[in-house]
Amino acid sequence: MILGVDPGCSGALVILDERGYVIDHLRMPTIKDGKQTKVNGAAISRFLTDYDITHAYIEKVHAMPQQGVSSTFTFGHSAGLIEGIIQGLNIPYTMITPQSWKKSNNLIGTDKDAARSRAIQLHPYLDCLDKKGEGQAVADAILIAQHGANSNN
Repeated sequence: MILGVDPGCSGALVILDERGYVIDHLRMPTIKDGKQTKVNGAAISRFLTDYDITHAYIEKVHAMPQQGVSSTFTFGHSAGLIEGIIQGLNIPYTMITPQSWKKSNNLIGTDKDAARSRAIQLHPYLDCLDKKGEGQAVADAILIAQHGANSNN
């Protein structure tokens, strides 16, 4: 089974079987820490231990010039927490740049919702993709996983 991860508090995790079929997904679980929202690492760990994951593909994130210091720190913290959980569970993983998975899906220069549209074309059975906001993170995680799996075959 392959894991795809769109990190961050509004991200998602997707598990694909050997045929590339989505067998499960999880919107990024979060907890409140005062005024901050953080990723719930315990919930991610519980989710991942239910599956025999052979490889994980995680979007390689970086700070954006428009982001503030606090949001950049929170985003980096989330990505590091997810990578640490995957390492702790001894799951082999590869970092995937946004440019690489978007290029392989012909999404360079398109709007953000184009990834959701592409995921719907590939996985029309997945009704969570129908919801624009919620479906976006799941779509990104699907395309990250598929790109990683296809680039290693």
